[in-house]
Amino acid sequence: MNSLSVPTQANAALIEEAYHSWLQNPDSVDPTWRAFFQGFKLGYSGGSISGPAAESVSIIDGLKQSHVHYLISNYRAIGHLEAHLDPLSEPPPPHPKLSLAYYDLGEADLDTAFDVGTYLGGGQMTLRDVIGSLRETYCGTVGVEYTHIQDLDVRLWLQEKMESTRNRPDFTRGQKIRILRRVHKAELFEKFLHTKYIGQKRFSLEGGETIIAALDALIEHCPQVGVEEIVMGMAHRGRLNVLTSIMRKSFDELFAQFSENYIPDTVGGDGDVKYHLGYTAMLKTTTGGEVHVRLAANPSHLEIVNPVVEGKARARQRIRGDIERTCVMPVLIHGDAAFAGQGIVAETMNFSQLAGYRTGGTVHFVINNQIGFTTDPIDARSTHYCTDVAKMIEAPVFHVNGDDPEAVSMVARLALEFRVKFHRDVVVDMYCYRKHGHNESDEPAFTQPQLYRKISKHPQVSAILTRKLTEEGTLTAEEGEAIKAEYTQALEAHLEKAKAGEGARSAKRKARSESITSRISQQFLTPSARLQPGFNFDPVPTHASAEDVADIARALSTLPDGFNANTKIKRILEQRAAAIAKGEGIDWGLGEALAIGSLLLEGVHVRLSGQDCQRGTFSHRHAVLHDMETQQTHISLRHIREGQAMFCVYNSLLSEAAVLGFDYGYATYHEQMLCIWEAQFGDFANGAQVIIDQFIASGESKWQQTCDLVLLLPHGYEGQGPEHSSARLERFLTLCAEDNIQVANPTTPAQYFHLLRRQMKRKFRKPLIIMSPKSLLRHPAATSRLDQFTSGQFQEILEEENAPASAARLILCSGKVYYDLCDYRAKHGFGDVAIVRIEQLYPLNAERFGEVAARYPQARIIWCQEEPQNMGAWTYIAPQIEAITGRRPAYAGREPGASPAVGSLALHHIELEAFLNAAFTL
Repeated sequence: MNSLSVPTQANAALIEEAYHSWLQNPDSVDPTWRAFFQGFKLGYSGGSISGPAAESVSIIDGLKQSHVHYLISNYRAIGHLEAHLDPLSEPPPPHPKLSLAYYDLGEADLDTAFDVGTYLGGGQMTLRDVIGSLRETYCGTVGVEYTHIQDLDVRLWLQEKMESTRNRPDFTRGQKIRILRRVHKAELFEKFLHTKYIGQKRFSLEGGETIIAALDALIEHCPQVGVEEIVMGMAHRGRLNVLTSIMRKSFDELFAQFSENYIPDTVGGDGDVKYHLGYTAMLKTTTGGEVHVRLAANPSHLEIVNPVVEGKARARQRIRGDIERTCVMPVLIHGDAAFAGQGIVAETMNFSQLAGYRTGGTVHFVINNQIGFTTDPIDARSTHYCTDVAKMIEAPVFHVNGDDPEAVSMVARLALEFRVKFHRDVVVDMYCYRKHGHNESDEPAFTQPQLYRKISKHPQVSAILTRKLTEEGTLTAEEGEAIKAEYTQALEAHLEKAKAGEGARSAKRKARSESITSRISQQFLTPSARLQPGFNFDPVPTHASAEDVADIARALSTLPDGFNANTKIKRILEQRAAAIAKGEGIDWGLGEALAIGSLLLEGVHVRLSGQDCQRGTFSHRHAVLHDMETQQTHISLRHIREGQAMFCVYNSLLSEAAVLGFDYGYATYHEQMLCIWEAQFGDFANGAQVIIDQFIASGESKWQQTCDLVLLLPHGYEGQGPEHSSARLERFLTLCAEDNIQVANPTTPAQYFHLLRRQMKRKFRKPLIIMSPKSLLRHPAATSRLDQFTSGQFQEILEEENAPASAARLILCSGKVYYDLCDYRAKHGFGDVAIVRIEQLYPLNAERFGEVAARYPQARIIWCQEEPQNMGAWTYIAPQIEAITGRRPAYAGREPGASPAVGSLALHHIELEAFLNAAFTL
């Protein structure tokens, strides 16, 4: 029986009595007590018992000894519950499980020496010293949660690091003064903005300025542990301070941004508010090292930047060849309410150890304001700490009082060392407060009057730290005042410099206003200037050589010796090899493989990720083959030719928002890679709508952030119900403007092949949204000839090869419905009907469309779609058709609906028959 199972409040006299009874007659006591006393006797007799007459030992002393071990264990586990973390409150009350009485110990035992096992190297210590050192380590201004970690080596490493130093900072005088300088700089910057730009939103850091000292300590320590680059993400609170105090963005430039006459120096686009913008800087440390810090731009959706940063970091690791993932490190700064409340946090943390998404661990800082806008923690979460979600990946969590900048900076360095050693996530939860409201025009006392009464009386961190440093003799009061005066004077000088440029900015504002007015008068027909070449339809060579196709076909059909492939897959491989040999019948999966393979041979890396994308949701891809006997895998496209580029294909976690955010971030930084995200079904993009709206569709306009990510969204109505029909084409088309994205709905494998290759061949980068098929993957008519891959290019407007010379009716469509129309035309003998496919809906190739439509000047124009009238492309395309042709198209499709599709296969066929008939007869 484990001694810890003995009730800690047990009556000592009763235990002693039972022990002596057992010594006289073992059978006289309960079997449970018998087992316990036997084990106790063994422990104190070197492993043998000579019988009831054996020399007696004090069972009470033994229990106390075991309880001391229990006490040490509990301080490690729950000591944080007595840590003084909240700068606005007194230390928490004593926890009953940390009291002496809980362990049958008392004041009389404090000067008794006990064996402490492995604690502090082992040996004996008085109970007074044990408790004193434990409280200093775990109950000071740092509280730590780490005993939830299952890996013993990790726990022991953390234990040794913390207990050997008692979690006390050990900075040099120079380092202490640097911490004070960072705090002063942060505080004075916020105070300066608050007094000079009254009422302007800036989402100040006041109350949490210590984070600046912590980030500085982290960056200063990076060269010593091999970190050369940081990719950082944060929401808007404190961003302006981070930009200036950490990343050294010019004060002049920032002050200029507060001017009402400020016009950003962007080449094009709409820009964004100053507290959303990204920045990059090469920072030199005091030891002479350099750390490249990249701060990602972020919308107001707070934590949504998390997966984007992880993707950017992974891309940078790949670009730098950082195989060990130590040179490039992600850092994420969170708010307490958002960290606990937003699901994207958990989704992103789930990346941490996944092969296709890990980045070697992330350092997380939580600026814990203990409030979310006007919401108290009791209404914001169901957990004790806002960081409890991090326990799911067994990340250690350091809770620390923000009024102790030295402790926060020490913990930041320890977190960095942990991340580098174990390649795992780590969380620093800095308790602080928010001096003003959610923004500077808000009045927080409306909802938290008592809290803000405390805040108004609370001294600044710089004052607390200055007092500490003067008391310990690190600096004099005069030296502290001199540091403060130095930064105040510097800020005043920068403000004057910014004011001096006000006249020039006013003139620039006027010129920009005239430019915008001119652009509006032209109805935005001229694309805005960009940091990259403007979108155009100039042809680019996208065909593959016959030699490359042959090598790809060989690789796809060749298995390693002894590899036991599934018989059905063998048949598929044989069919694909036969299609290449015959030069016809190339299906969708093979067309995609030829596109990827040919890019690999041309030195373009390819990354494909998504749920079940290795096999393909519809069993059409089989990019990764599995041995039926050994479960070993084989990726054919990695074995085409020596020296080819890398092909990476990953089955993702069951997430859309985080995975798409990750792949977006990856694609923005890695320009020499075709990066593809595939939704299992098109409607799964619903779960990633924030990424689509805030990053993919508008990132270039807001932040001049170019990206060429490809989204594959299975789309098509086959009677499978609303959730398995529509990729919500209409949503993407409503996001289209200023050539921001491309939306395509290709209908043949060759078109898909050229579309993918075109994405990497042009001089500009734009996200590509592809409505990819389901039933067309195996439709006998949806195949292509080999010569369509070794010649030609993507056709935005696709005519039929045997189109009628003249036609009374011109049916325009996009996607799978083309094959339904063809079948209906053939079945009913409509010989005077031409069907033209709009393969790229946006940007629409108006010139090419006009040329095609001009060949049918007398034809009645019909737009046919399978989506309901209020969905699909109709609302977008109808005005375009009329503007280009001068003829108003008629609509043939499903009636408007609240749901994308019916749930009955029979109803689906009735609707299909009805709108196909309308396309040919109305």
